[in-house]
Amino acid sequence: MSTRLAHAYKKTIPTLSKQSGAAQKLLAFASLIMLVLIFSLSSSNFFQFDNLVAIMLSTAVIGVLALGSTFVIITSGIDLAVGTVMTFSAVMAGVIITTWQLPMPLGILGGILAGAICGLISGLLVAKMKIPPFIATLAMMMVTKGLSLVISGAKPIYFTDTPAFTKISMGSIISGIPNAILIFFGAAIVASIILTKTIIGRYNFALGSNEESTRLSGVNVDYWKIVIYTLTGVFSGIAGIMMASRLNSAQPALGSGYELEAIAAVVIGGTSLSGGKGSILGTVIGALIMSVLTNGLRILSVKQEWQTVIVGIVIVLAVYADMMRRRKK
Repeated sequence: MSTRLAHAYKKTIPTLSKQSGAAQKLLAFASLIMLVLIFSLSSSNFFQFDNLVAIMLSTAVIGVLALGSTFVIITSGIDLAVGTVMTFSAVMAGVIITTWQLPMPLGILGGILAGAICGLISGLLVAKMKIPPFIATLAMMMVTKGLSLVISGAKPIYFTDTPAFTKISMGSIISGIPNAILIFFGAAIVASIILTKTIIGRYNFALGSNEESTRLSGVNVDYWKIVIYTLTGVFSGIAGIMMASRLNSAQPALGSGYELEAIAAVVIGGTSLSGGKGSILGTVIGALIMSVLTNGLRILSVKQEWQTVIVGIVIVLAVYADMMRRRKK
């Protein structure tokens, strides 16, 4: 490793803890606790084991998508395709298992690989062709949405002949707790290790903090961008397998709108849209806030349209808070 590159490492590592935003995570956690208390006092049905499990289960898929989105947003990029890539991955897994009649493990790997390939292509569009992330991933969103419908014949693919597939998400290694919840927290641990303990994470923060300085330090910026977008695709693939398992089917029309919820969870968790700052723990908390808010409003019989309005307001407040934090620096 060159002296210049080593120096870049030393500059990046000490700032990692600052950029993780302990204060933001604490604020997000306090907001989560406050929401739980408010809804618990408002309805006796909220703080019950079955409802808490339902909240965690609804968090799992969006949470895994948000984990992948965290990496891209820290680079000051965006990935609008995570929802439709999730659907495409589920459809590919369905085709491999039900149409091609291949073993279930190959179907699972094929679905995740499909997500990785989509992320790889998005990364190439952004890094090599210099297409803005918003446009590149918007195009990928449209492509994967169309491919899902074409490959599936615009019909759901059911896993009725593979009962073990449903157990991926809805089985219970721990009694009373669906596997999807365990997969989500397992994925969060892996994502946290990647972001804080590996070279991918170091360059992830470096790209978001100052891409040009990182390039001048001798880092292959394009290569690491492609790696990060591919990693995001992997998480989308995992989410696709989880969603298909939970529904016992690959629904080709599903997926649109999930990217907005994932991005909202990341931003609410303290990751800055301007890049260079964020954490996996914050994203997990943000995803839980989204699920608790939606579940609590539903229990209080708030109409669906007003639920959407309230969630939108929360997102605006989270982005505004991020802007205020940056102005104070």
